Parts: sequence; structure tokens; C-alpha cells
Amino acid sequence: MDVIEIRGIRTYGRVGATDAERSREQRLDIDVRIEVDLSAAARSDALEQTISYASLHDRVVRTVQERSFFLVERLASELLATIFDDVRVACAEVSIAKPSLLDGATPVVTLRRGNPGYIASCL
Repeated sequence: MDVIEIRGIRTYGRVGATDAERSREQRLDIDVRIEVDLSAAARSDALEQTISYASLHDRVVRTVQERSFFLVERLASELLATIFDDVRVACAEVSIAKPSLLDGATPVVTLRRGNPGYIASCL
């Protein structure tokens, strides 16, 4: 399976276990890795045969900015659901870092899931 990655998506959102954390936007650094068959795009050189990086980036940022979550794990799950709206994606991995949280240490949560709408599983 082929891979598309977008690393270092920097956006701001309301994620946190406490009201104080969710009262203001926090910086989130997000990496997305999707597995998809890119053989048609490689042959045709046509954008519609691949996953648009810009569209994927926009969907991730929009999900973060439009919603509020108690847990980064829940946000990651929602991002995966958004990614899986495209049934060409076999599986995906989302990592979310909160670099401003622990005085220099950066917690990161990573979820990897198969797309339930895809024909075959890659897990």
C-alpha cells in the first residue's frame, strides 16, 4: 500500500480535561499518515486519482477549530472519521502533540485505524 503523509500541521483548538484548558485555544501539532493505492495516480498524473493534500489539510484544521474535546484521543478519533470519509483510504494514523502543556515535555497521542468503508483491511 502506498503512503501519503502530512507532517507538522500546526493549528489551535480547545482540547483539555479541565475547563481551564478548554477556555482558551492551545497549539496542537498534528501528523497524518494515510495508506492508499496510488497506482492510478502514478499512471495518469491526474489530481483526481489521488488524495488532495490541501483538502486533507483543510479537513483536519477545520475539525480541530470547529469542535471542542476533553481528550486528545477523542479528537484523533474524529480526525480519523473525517479522513475515512474518503473510501479510497485503506487505513490512517493520526498523531497529535500538545507542545505547550508540560513545561518542555511534549505529550503525543497516536491512533491508527483501518477504514471500515474500505474493501480490505491493512492492520
